[in-house]
Amino acid sequence: MRCPFSSRALSAVAAGGLAAAALTACGGTTHAATAGPAAAHAESAAAHTPEGHATAAAPADAAPAAAVHTSAVSIDNFAFAPAAITVKAGTAVTWTNKDEEPHSVVSTDEPMRSPTLAGKDNTFTHTFTKPGRYAYNCGIHPFMHGTVEVTA
Repeated sequence: MRCPFSSRALSAVAAGGLAAAALTACGGTTHAATAGPAAAHAESAAAHTPEGHATAAAPADAAPAAAVHTSAVSIDNFAFAPAAITVKAGTAVTWTNKDEEPHSVVSTDEPMRSPTLAGKDNTFTHTFTKPGRYAYNCGIHPFMHGTVEVTA
């Protein structure tokens, strides 16, 4: 059976599909180059889940990861590492983006919002002054989570 479309039309459709896939892979048209606040990325991020990354919540019986005593957190492969840390009050914690993709660090437990960390080796530092447990996530990729346990 002969295809009713010209090879030029099929090429145009294929090119459009590739362009759409490329935009989806980089988070859509509101990429870090726009330098807008992390909230501007939330809409496209909600539909953006990198291949091989789950978005489902952990099972209720899953044990949380043991907290690591460190003040340095890497953002790598769409994850905070270590995901759970413990520091003493007054400690400055630094997050370093090791991904090519932009990320941010946002918490409602501790008034904390980083700028967009676009590109490798961009950092954000926040000092935790009060003891407590502070949950945070990436404002661009909300499936990325972490916690800071602050002790006296």
